[in-house]
Amino acid sequence: MVSGAEQQQGHRAGVYKQKNKGHKHGKHRTKGEIERENKGRVSVTALTKKQRKEARKMDKRHKANQLRRNKKDLVLTEKRRLGSRDGPPHLVAVVALHAGVDAEAVTRLLRCEGAGGLVREENSVCGVSDSFGLVMPRFKQRFTFLRPDTADMHSLLDVVKVADSLVFVLDSTEGWDSYGDHCLSCLFSQGLPAHALVCQGVSDLAVKKRVDSRRALAKISEIRFPGARLFPLDSDQDATLMLRHLGAQRQRRLGFRSRRPHLLAQQVSYTPNSSEESGGAPTGLGTLRVSGYVRGCPLQVDRLVHISGFGDFLLSQIDAPIDPLPLNSMTPRPAKPGKEGDVDMQDGGVEVASVRVLMKADPARRESLQAEAEVDPMDGEQTWPTDTELLEAEEARKSKRVMKVPKGTSDYQATWIVDEEDENGEEDEESTDDDEEDEDLMMEESIDGEDLDSQVDAASGGGSDEEEEEELNSTSDKGGADQRYDEHMDEAEEGEGLKRYREARANEMFPDEVDTPLDQSAKNRFQRYRGLKSFRSSPWDPLENLPADYSRIFQFQSFERTRRRVLAEAAQEEEGAMVGWYVTLHVVDVPPTVMESVQAGRPLVLVSLLPHEQKMSVMHMLVRRHPSNTDPIKSKEELVFHCGFRRFRACPIFSQHTSADKHKLERFLRADAPTVVSVYAPITFPTAGVLLFKQREDGMQDLVGTGSLLSCDPQRVVLKRIVLSGHPFKINRRSAVCRYMFFNRDDILWFKPVELRTKWGRRGHIKEALGTHGHMKCVFDSQMRSQDTVMMNLYKRVYPRWTYDPYVPLPLPWVKGEGTQVPDDFDME
Repeated sequence: MVSGAEQQQGHRAGVYKQKNKGHKHGKHRTKGEIERENKGRVSVTALTKKQRKEARKMDKRHKANQLRRNKKDLVLTEKRRLGSRDGPPHLVAVVALHAGVDAEAVTRLLRCEGAGGLVREENSVCGVSDSFGLVMPRFKQRFTFLRPDTADMHSLLDVVKVADSLVFVLDSTEGWDSYGDHCLSCLFSQGLPAHALVCQGVSDLAVKKRVDSRRALAKISEIRFPGARLFPLDSDQDATLMLRHLGAQRQRRLGFRSRRPHLLAQQVSYTPNSSEESGGAPTGLGTLRVSGYVRGCPLQVDRLVHISGFGDFLLSQIDAPIDPLPLNSMTPRPAKPGKEGDVDMQDGGVEVASVRVLMKADPARRESLQAEAEVDPMDGEQTWPTDTELLEAEEARKSKRVMKVPKGTSDYQATWIVDEEDENGEEDEESTDDDEEDEDLMMEESIDGEDLDSQVDAASGGGSDEEEEEELNSTSDKGGADQRYDEHMDEAEEGEGLKRYREARANEMFPDEVDTPLDQSAKNRFQRYRGLKSFRSSPWDPLENLPADYSRIFQFQSFERTRRRVLAEAAQEEEGAMVGWYVTLHVVDVPPTVMESVQAGRPLVLVSLLPHEQKMSVMHMLVRRHPSNTDPIKSKEELVFHCGFRRFRACPIFSQHTSADKHKLERFLRADAPTVVSVYAPITFPTAGVLLFKQREDGMQDLVGTGSLLSCDPQRVVLKRIVLSGHPFKINRRSAVCRYMFFNRDDILWFKPVELRTKWGRRGHIKEALGTHGHMKCVFDSQMRSQDTVMMNLYKRVYPRWTYDPYVPLPLPWVKGEGTQVPDDFDME
């Protein structure tokens, strides 16, 4: 044993002790760590590939090939069905693009027996004199040819909406004239189906000149129809080749018509309602029976129908008469027993009942004609007043006003007497939402001022009598020509055009700038406006202070989801009158003007509407200004719209096309960028072409814009911006004294929280008011310059006007106008 004093001391580790590395257990966690992180949660059991039904690479490839083959077969089936026994006849419209061509000669050559066709039906389309049904036994196809009146733009657009192919007749030297170019612009914007180019008179030329003529014409047509083939049509052999090309060419799918059942009226009859049906009193309405071939997709009797140019109507029943254009009338097809009331359509030549009832409308399932929501004026939100409002009301009751009243007036009667100041205040509050009227007044004052200055200059700088006599003598020779020129000029129209040009030029040079009125407080004049810290990121409630017209419209919770659902249901529809059937529709409560239009020689187009398409809402269209239009188009100016199968008149508002949640109002339709046009109109599901026309004073309609349907969104926020400008006249580095923006102290204090900006990019704010005449001290983020301009942006939300009018007057034959010609160096000052 060793004594305690001699016991050895334990070893103490130094600071440089070796530290061993930890065990490298990989990137996985231990069981304990996993349990601590999961905290009792159990993971999902992993599924195998077989359980997930994952296909192998080869199976995926086979599936893709099957889908591709099915789509190809579907396209081929649709192409082979058109003009065949099971489908509707191939509808071909012959359109002349030059005043010097003879389109009637083209139809005459196509209907002759040498072309290989048999004319089975004359005047096959009601309202079109030159129309016939043609059967080609050699190709086992049937056609319906018609030649619409190109002078009537409405009839031409309606026929092209339902036509399967177009035959454009060109001039052998010029191709098309100005009106033909106008027609092509409208047709391309609306949606052009399959087409063919035809030229006559080439064979009459010398052999050496034929190649040059066809080469020159192909160069002209290459502008509008790149890669298109030009067909000569001077003989029966050319007509046969033309018919073969029409029957075999690739069809263009137009979304707005392929998703909706539609037909072109071939037989129309009208029966006025009897006194028993109308309940005793005559209503002036009747039942319209329209016969034609169903196109697009199956037609249901419970859906609403729209007659282009006349409105929406209800169907009572659908009949199945005999097909007037059978492909083979000698060997009829035996009737097959129908299933559950379905009717098998037959070709003709069979001794069967002339008319069979296919289906009748069910009042329980029939859609309603209600276009506007029911407005309940007592359905407003009523809340109990707050304590602050009660205190303010009590103080207002205690404060007595001193006012002069007639002798013997009681206190109750005195409360109803309006003071002059209160009356002015109420007028300010009840001012309309349209500040364009005030801007027009400002513009008129500036124009009048310019005219007055010019008159003063003329009076002060006038020459002597001798100079005037010399001027009269020098211009006497030209007086006759000038008078003849002035006879064709409308001075009022010229004045309006000059005024619109000046407004558009002023808006281009000084966008959105407004002068602060001198005789009115800016606080009251711009009480509906507010400032925004950032136009992009500052919030704006889309449900705030909505106008009364918003209670009349309908809104979708998700318009895109509803659109996809409605279109998917329409594509899968298998009930009703199938495509290719010749049917008779009984349209009830139709005014006699529809029949008068048909008797006047205009075609009748009828389309079945999708669900919700009769209801009113706020529609937005993406439009680009047409290059042929040079006149300025102002916001809230009446235009004529062609949207899908509808046409109507309305006063739209213009706004920028951006992806933000707020959109700036455009005072004029811009020529350099697409513009969103917003208007109250019936709902239409995209896609659909949009045409904008402006009617002249003489009744002609000019094409001003083309585009497509964008969306239906009443909550799209469109903000109108005004810019108040001031001038810095005392500058001390970053601070400056500004004037001419306001003219009293109260206005400066009211707009003090709004941020300022300058044209050179400086940002600042109002620090304080100086004096009582509108001078204010402003502070900016960097050095100010004397040539800079101080500006304040104010915004308010604007809405379209309820000016929807489904009645559009017939336009006169279009003639190219000269427009308002103003020199580029026009002096605005």
